Amino acid sequence: MTDKIDTSPGGIKASSNPARETPAANGARPARVAAGSGTGTKAAAKPKPKPKAKQRAPRIPYAPEEIAEIFRRFSVQRPEPVPELEHSNPFTLLVAVVLSAQATDAGVNKATRGLFAAADNAAAMAGLGEETIREHVKTIGLYRNKAKNVLALSRQLVEHHGGEVPADRAALEALPGVGRKTANVVLNTAFGEETLAVDTHIFRLGNRLKLAPGKTVDEVEERFLKIIPPAYRRHAHHWLILHGRYVCKARKPDCGVCVIADLCRAEEKTNDQPAALVELAATAPPVAG
Repeated sequence: MTDKIDTSPGGIKASSNPARETPAANGARPARVAAGSGTGTKAAAKPKPKPKAKQRAPRIPYAPEEIAEIFRRFSVQRPEPVPELEHSNPFTLLVAVVLSAQATDAGVNKATRGLFAAADNAAAMAGLGEETIREHVKTIGLYRNKAKNVLALSRQLVEHHGGEVPADRAALEALPGVGRKTANVVLNTAFGEETLAVDTHIFRLGNRLKLAPGKTVDEVEERFLKIIPPAYRRHAHHWLILHGRYVCKARKPDCGVCVIADLCRAEEKTNDQPAALVELAATAPPVAG
């Protein structure tokens, strides 16, 4: 007797197309449902990353009155601080600062005495030519590139500024070899602006004394300018450099001659008694051996 195939709605229908057999019927493994395909369980949405919180400036462990007293004492020591880079006008100052990158003031002064005797203005410097400039500054590190920059900036001053050094940050920073630090020195020293050029000494003081802690020179500059009382901003740049160079030295601070030893919060401090507060003689420019 032949079995009948149940074709009723509740029965199993015979497939007329073997290719459409279910995977279970032909031994194939069931296909996985792709995440997010609309079938099966939806994949959990990834949380959006939280925006980084703006870093707060470190707390300064000084009262405003203490900061004012620090700079008052600096002003008594050096009422009119003198830059140690030798120069006779804004142009020679600009050239000296460009040459001072990764070099000592003493080394720059030794090189520029002959250079400035030959050319102390932009037109004369442009007339010297690169080879002559290079001969004058060859004792300074990176002298080849610096000679190119001195010649190029001299030509630009002649062509675009009538041979004069502009009292404008954007115009200064457009000159070859001139960045923010160099522009700050020129604006402060030549034109009396209240700028702060952060060199290695000022960067060290800002962090060591916790007056203006920062990871970059821009952070240290910004934080110093926020705390320095307006009456002292004009000369703060020079006071800090000279204090870092001659007192709060990199390897071993000379706390015995420090006039702010009682106010200082440096961990390296070895003395709490401030030195006598007297006006110092103008520091002679350092001379290379």
